[in-house]
Order: sequence, then C-alpha cells, then structure tokens
Amino acid sequence: MPRINPIDPQAAEGKARTLLEAVHEKFGMTPNITATLAQSPAALEGYLGLSGALAGGSLGATLREQIALAVAGASGCGYCASAHTAIGRSVGLDDEELGANLRGTAREPRAQSALDFALAVVEQRGWVSDEDLQRVRDAGFDDGEITEIVANVAQNLFTNYFNHVAGTDVDFPPVEVPQPRLV
Repeated sequence: MPRINPIDPQAAEGKARTLLEAVHEKFGMTPNITATLAQSPAALEGYLGLSGALAGGSLGATLREQIALAVAGASGCGYCASAHTAIGRSVGLDDEELGANLRGTAREPRAQSALDFALAVVEQRGWVSDEDLQRVRDAGFDDGEITEIVANVAQNLFTNYFNHVAGTDVDFPPVEVPQPRLV
C-alpha cells in the first residue's frame, strides 16, 4: 500500500500534468513512480532531466540497465528491480543476465567491472579506494564514463530510496529481489 499516493494523471494540474503527459507520450503508460514523484513537480522534473541527460551519455542503454539492476539489488528495491528487469529485456538482456545483474554480477568482464565499481560507490557511500578507481580504469573506462557510472548510481539510489519511502505500488511484472546488501 502506498505511503505517498500517486497523482491521477487525468486529475493532475499545471506542471505535474505537463510532465505526466510527456511521460505517457514517451512510454505509452504512466509508471507509478512518475505519478508518485509528481507530488513534487520539481522532483519529477529533476528525475526526468537526469534520466534524459544520462540516456544521451557515453554509457549504452544495456550497461545503464545493468547498473540500475545492481543498485536495485543492493538496495532491495522491488519496484526498481521489476521496472529495470522489464526495461533490461527491452534492450536485449536475457533472464539469466538480468538475475545475475540484480545480484551484482555480469557475464561480460567490462560490465562486471562497471558493476563492481557501482556497488563500491553504493557500499562505500562514494568513498571508493584508489584501487577501486584503478580497477575500473584498467577495464577501459575513462574519467567521463566513470563520472556517468556515479551519476547512474545516484539516479538509481534516488529512485530506490524514494520507492522505499513512498511504498510505490509495482506496476511492472514483479521480480524477486535479493536480500539487500545494505542495512
């Protein structure tokens, strides 16, 4: 049961309505997370802006979804795990890889390095070691890509934490979430 209620897109007004209409037009639906974030049009606009900016960055959609899944698994966010599993399928990830990503692993070594770094950022609250940074560089990530990994982690922690607070109803096919790595 939601602890912060979503706004009915048909009843939304002003900036919230404009943003929710744009979400619906782009995705053909209004996910509960966006309808709930619409309680604060500023928060929804910030989320959409960062999402759009990162979509135009140097990390591909597949790796962004893998990072989102690893962060959702680390945070125990059922909403994001379910949403990013569905989105991950749409960008070509198979069920085995999706489940592995939720547990912080990946088949491809470069993707594994990105997930290891992303989870180090989460678990160490950004205070990664020089060795963590060197490992991701050794995997071929440049400073711009490392910056985008951190930005993707931050975006996903925002949505994970928001869903925990809000109790957002899952409106994607639900997936089982591993025990959170964080307490």
